[in-house]
Amino acid sequence: QVQLVESGGGLVQAGGSLRLSCAASGRTDRSYGMGWFRQAPGKEREFVASIIWSGGNTYYADSVKGRFTISRDNAKNTMYLQMNSLKPEDTAVYYCAAGASFGSYAGTYAYWGQGTQVTVSS
Repeated sequence: QVQLVESGGGLVQAGGSLRLSCAASGRTDRSYGMGWFRQAPGKEREFVASIIWSGGNTYYADSVKGRFTISRDNAKNTMYLQMNSLKPEDTAVYYCAAGASFGSYAGTYAYWGQGTQVTVSS
């Protein structure tokens, strides 16, 4: 089992920045890829970004490319999402996920965190 705990969400004005963290524990050796997803009220969960834990290869949704940066610190077993130039449409609950693969498909990921709320005011 892999346990994931997100932190760093909050309220920010449009144009501002936030950094989300996802601390992993347990059998992290089973996590080949990790990712961030988000879900806004009344909408389906959508892919934001993913990273290969060992190699650092990254992949982004078009909607966040150039504004968000995913990274990881292997020594701390922690993944990050630096979010800059935030827009009201970025408002959502953000979830981190881990699994044996990598990419934008949620079904790829076996483990999920509890989510952290990000609210961007206009």
